[in-house]
This record gives sequence, C-alpha cells and structure tokens, in this order.
Amino acid sequence: MALAAAAPAAGMSVRAPAIPPGGRIPTALTCDGAGRSPALAWSGVPPGTRELALTMLDPDAPGGTFVHWVAYGIEPRARGLPAAVPPRPVVARPRVRQGVNGTGGAGYTGPCPPPGSVHRYVLTLLALRRPLALPPGVDAERLQAAVRGRVIATADLVGRYGR
Repeated sequence: MALAAAAPAAGMSVRAPAIPPGGRIPTALTCDGAGRSPALAWSGVPPGTRELALTMLDPDAPGGTFVHWVAYGIEPRARGLPAAVPPRPVVARPRVRQGVNGTGGAGYTGPCPPPGSVHRYVLTLLALRRPLALPPGVDAERLQAAVRGRVIATADLVGRYGR
C-alpha cells in the first residue's frame, strides 16, 4: 500500500532523533519495549501546505503491508510531534487526529516483526494543499483515498527492526 504519489520536496525532510536514517529502531519504540511513538521533527514544509499527514507502514510484513500509524489534521506550522503521542483518535496537544493501525487500535503501534527477520518501517510525511475533512479513526486506505490530488510533497524516513 503506497500513499498517493508526489515528488519528494527538494527541501522537505522528516527525522526521528531516536532513529538514524536506514538504521535500527530502538527497542523502546517497539512491542519489545514501551511501544511508544518516536519524537519526530520535520522541516522544509512547502508554501501552500494546508495540512500535514503521516503514516508508518511495514512493507515486509508476512501478510502484506502492515499499518503502524495513521495521523492527520496536523497544522502546517507544526515542526514535529513529541514522543509518546497518546494512542487516542483525537489528541489536543499536539493537535492531531489519529487513525486505525493494523491492530485495530488508534494511534501508533510499535514494530513487532516475527523472530528471525528484519523489517523496514517507512514513515511518510505528506504536505497537503487542501485540508482533509476526515473524522478521527479512519484507516490507511481511507486516508490514501482522501489525499489523492492534494499531495504537494512527501518526505520519508526508513528505520529497521528485527527480533
């Protein structure tokens, strides 16, 4: 499952201080630890952005792409999200709506690959030209349909985790 295509913005980037690009995701952010969401920081959000959204997907999951995080309704002035965003459909501070992850819960669920395999976890930040009119609690497929034709730019961060 890939989100609506857009060329990466030359200046837009997303990073997680705890996750080196392409590097290992710390155990604390996984099912083997506290399973809390990582702190995120981004920059270079293009002019004209009206809303930010993000997903974290595991394309290496045995049953097909597994959704670890769906978040949207993020103000374009925001420069990131703190660690441990509460796993609720609506979070007031920071202002964010969260969708359903692959376990059926709201918000972030940590990486939890089967023993013996290392999986990639792709976090994608989307800059949208029009705000989404989505209620809290949508799934990744509904978010994908809603962002079609609205994506100005994307930025990705890939981390890896194995057990």
